[in-house]
Amino acid sequence: MTVYPSPTLANAAPTPPAAKPKLVVGQPDWLLATLVLGLTVLGLIMIYSTTYVWIDGDSTYYLERQGIYAVAGVVLLLVMMRVPYQSWQRLSVVMMLVIVGLLVVVLIVGKAGFGATRWFLNGSLQPSEVAKLVVIIYVADWLNSKGQQIRYVALGLLPFSIIIGLVAGLILLQPNMSTAMIIAGTAFIMFYAAGADTRQMIVTVGMGAVVVAGLIAQASYRAQRWTTFLDPLADPEGVGYHISRALATLNSGGMTGVGLGNTVHKYLNLLPAPHTDSIFALIGEEFGFLGSIGVILLYIVLGYRGYRIARQAPDRFGAFLAGGITILLMLQAMVNIGVITSTLPFTGVPLPFISYGGSSLVISLAAVGLLLNISRYQRVETEDASTVVGRRYSGARISRAGRGDGIRK
Repeated sequence: MTVYPSPTLANAAPTPPAAKPKLVVGQPDWLLATLVLGLTVLGLIMIYSTTYVWIDGDSTYYLERQGIYAVAGVVLLLVMMRVPYQSWQRLSVVMMLVIVGLLVVVLIVGKAGFGATRWFLNGSLQPSEVAKLVVIIYVADWLNSKGQQIRYVALGLLPFSIIIGLVAGLILLQPNMSTAMIIAGTAFIMFYAAGADTRQMIVTVGMGAVVVAGLIAQASYRAQRWTTFLDPLADPEGVGYHISRALATLNSGGMTGVGLGNTVHKYLNLLPAPHTDSIFALIGEEFGFLGSIGVILLYIVLGYRGYRIARQAPDRFGAFLAGGITILLMLQAMVNIGVITSTLPFTGVPLPFISYGGSSLVISLAAVGLLLNISRYQRVETEDASTVVGRRYSGARISRAGRGDGIRK
């Protein structure tokens, strides 16, 4: 018997190769950009309101200095927004080596002040601030390259802890415990969000708490801060002076505030560091409870936009990078506001975009530039749902990169 091929199969057209997914460059998240520029302008206003009476005949001294850094930061934001974020992935290792070298050098030849050695260029450059962004870029690349290996102690948690511990340890030697904890906290939240084993993370957090407790006990001024946190009004004119004055400043604003520029706490040094770490207290005094809540809401919206960008990033590196930047900014804002409201132990962390400080402002704006850059890339799905850009591995918690959810709206 002669067997003839099936007409259907014989005449069927060959299956075309699956079309490759495409990345389309669109508009950045203009709402995020507007929000960040608004916070930066608010910071300039508050810095002028706080400092214009400090130097006779030069009321704009601090405003001009911060304004220069703001302009530099916006320029850097625009550059970071235009340069494809994937470019930084190729440079992550080199950048990490450079920042570790700078952290070593600053301990040797850096400018000392306020009991610490943290600065270059007469106080204009603080390597630990640059390290915040460099570590995020490096960690995003590292997590992207490891995939599910991060769930194994020998391949994931152990080398990751050594890398982050090296950077945090160098910053602790300055000493700068708050920045070291912010960097370590951001990195380990990224690590967990990338799909790390929950049990390993619980053990790691426990060990970290023991280390922090040891560092607090090792330095008397840190122990005093913890004691003050437990009872902030026990010694309002002594070790509790800073936080007691911050609480008094917040309380004096009432519901609607005393008005812009009308605060009395900028006089006679009634509130320590009013233009840097304590600036949120002055916002509360001049704009009241409603103004303070308004600023907090702005940060919440910022966090949501960053989270949204991370969720919709076209690849894992972009998702981890956007997530890390968002975590960093939100963690700093949360710690600063928590300290001023006495809901966290006292430590010096600037309020992003608002506190006086050039390195912090420039790096924060550069980080937002990266966020805006990631938001520009839109994933165009193919008809074959199995072919997508940036397929994520099983277990990742940070993004939907790789799901067939179409073009970002």
